[in-house]
Amino acid sequence: MKKLIVVINGAGGVGKDTLCSFAARDYRVRNVSSITPILAVARAGGWDGVKTDRSRKLLSDLKALFTGYNDLCQAYVLDQCRAFLAGDEQVLFVHIREPEEITRFVDAAPAPVISLLVTSTKKAAHIYQNSSDDNVANYAYDCTYDNILPLEETDAAFRSFFSGLFARYAFEA
Repeated sequence: MKKLIVVINGAGGVGKDTLCSFAARDYRVRNVSSITPILAVARAGGWDGVKTDRSRKLLSDLKALFTGYNDLCQAYVLDQCRAFLAGDEQVLFVHIREPEEITRFVDAAPAPVISLLVTSTKKAAHIYQNSSDDNVANYAYDCTYDNILPLEETDAAFRSFFSGLFARYAFEA
């Protein structure tokens, strides 16, 4: 079975999750985020689940602490990757913000990985004041998708774009 592992990244609000849902119309998709284990820790500490600049910094700082402590997020995404390879999904989207964490995942993954940066030249740049969100462009991505079309046009445009990625980069598992 052909499979594709994609690290997907981009600034907050550029439409990454929406694009993943569009791809899921044509492929069996597993969509995971490296921050998932940190969200549970943050909620236990009183975070209400709303992503503000302040809470984004909290999540970024917690992720950095756990990376140094026990590499919790890397272990999580690698476990998800192994489960994906053993399952019947065709596409694994792995959301990772930090360039150094993308590199570590790509190097450690048990199968080929491509990286996709989602941009939106129609969206004003925002400085979040945390290292996770503010450095998303500081990686040499394999491909970029500029999400600038109206939503009703984005569906077909991204699905066509993604079909080309799948044809080019998918591997036999």
